[in-house]
Amino acid sequence: MPAESNETRLMSHARGRAQDLSYDSSVATVVHAGRTVSKVLESSVAAWGGKTAIDFGEDRYTYSQLWSRARRAAAAFAGQGVKRGDPVLVMLDNTIQFVDAWLGLALLGAVQVPVNTEYIGEILRHQIKDSDAWLMLVDERYVERVAKLEADRGGLRMLLVSGDAPCPAGMHCDSWEGAYERSSELPAADIADVPERGIVAIMYTSGTTGQSKGVRVSHAHAYTYARLAGQTVQLTENDVYFAPLPLFHIAGQWALVYACLQVGATAVVRRRFSVSDFWAVVKESGATVSFLLGAMANFLARQKPKPEDLDNPMERMLMVPLVDSLDDFRRRFGVRVCTCYGSTEVNVPIISDYDVIEPDIAGRPVAGFEVRIVDDEDREVPVGHVGELVVRSSEPWIMATEYHRNPEASLRLFRNLWLHTGDAFRQDASGNYYFVDRIKDYIRRRGENISSFEVEREVNMHPSVLESAAVAVKSVSTEDDLKVVVVLKPGMSLEPQELRAFLRGRVPKFMVPDVVLIAPELPKTPTGKIQKHLLR
Repeated sequence: MPAESNETRLMSHARGRAQDLSYDSSVATVVHAGRTVSKVLESSVAAWGGKTAIDFGEDRYTYSQLWSRARRAAAAFAGQGVKRGDPVLVMLDNTIQFVDAWLGLALLGAVQVPVNTEYIGEILRHQIKDSDAWLMLVDERYVERVAKLEADRGGLRMLLVSGDAPCPAGMHCDSWEGAYERSSELPAADIADVPERGIVAIMYTSGTTGQSKGVRVSHAHAYTYARLAGQTVQLTENDVYFAPLPLFHIAGQWALVYACLQVGATAVVRRRFSVSDFWAVVKESGATVSFLLGAMANFLARQKPKPEDLDNPMERMLMVPLVDSLDDFRRRFGVRVCTCYGSTEVNVPIISDYDVIEPDIAGRPVAGFEVRIVDDEDREVPVGHVGELVVRSSEPWIMATEYHRNPEASLRLFRNLWLHTGDAFRQDASGNYYFVDRIKDYIRRRGENISSFEVEREVNMHPSVLESAAVAVKSVSTEDDLKVVVVLKPGMSLEPQELRAFLRGRVPKFMVPDVVLIAPELPKTPTGKIQKHLLR
């Protein structure tokens, strides 16, 4: 396409604004028979069967092909003994096999448990054991990590391996490709008629004072998250949607792929985010819409400007959180930008339009949710004051039902009949909501939520470390840098690079600290609680 001036692109966007602001995702081209994966797929195939649903680059799949592959994957899982309600761990990269597994398990009425592909060691062991899963679909590159857990793998006894890798001692293994090829499509009569309240996934999200917790997600919850993400970016069947996000995250799986499946758009999926390749993929695929984490957008903005920056088909972007240089970003790339606030537990209760200008704004509440900002006693604070955002839904089953095997945490989450987000917000007189800070002790780094508890546990395993504290510090990439403050045992010494090298063999890369500070002691309250706000 020929390059346009900034003024031409922005004037074109302004002309479309009246239609954009009247956009209503409830008025859809296709009315789905129900808010479950099988109902969405059936409706979408009937409407857009021959259209490309997912573009993986070299490989593309139509809606009809996805439907066929999902039914074949469902039959492959059934052939292994998977039944309705069974949790199944899925540790795969951004491949068609991941999509097959997600959709196939949903057709069986089984429960998908996606695993972050960077998980290793105790973090991986915890998710395997806590999930209660007896079966795991895993890429050949990650089988060795499971093998290193040895016998302490909870109820896990079977691996379906995508690719070729030795079977760990004490386990049964089969080839996923072999099981898939041996299977015929699951008959329509055998597709599980699950209710909207049925659990479709257990999504693990990092804890703040303990280990990661599994959020039990209903079909209606996943459907609504995808619908609202699509509504935020005003997705239609005419769009090509590229979001360089992992499919094991809700943003990649639901906000990208599931949102496209609901409206007939084409999802563009790539293995990982690449600053150097991002705009090339946009041009090659014809992408009109994208979803970027703030750090990703910042990396793009920090690249040296080029004359061809405007020469791209991209029209709209969902950016979370917004970058500081938002107007410059819009003008440079000729795109409109919106944002939203959401999480695995709370869904997407707040979204913005394309007029946002302040980096910390989240938007306004959407239909189906009630939101309040409260103090420590759960009493609503005056407009303009900072407090914790709490949410509840006026529609059934569209927020987390509970934490898996963790009733205590579930009760804390839903205190006083409101879901407590743990995030500090303020509201202005016009009804806009602004994110202020995190109340919880977790760190947001490179698109990942990190439990300070889990980082500290691994740091404290070093033989020279007496105790430690992990905190978030401000980063130039809009999210957080990870800082670890370490107190050494008497007579011991430790260099920061030594600790990082120790951690690289024990934790995912995103949990290796940016800053390591050796201190004589940690600041504590009289009762012995570490004062992390002083360390920040």
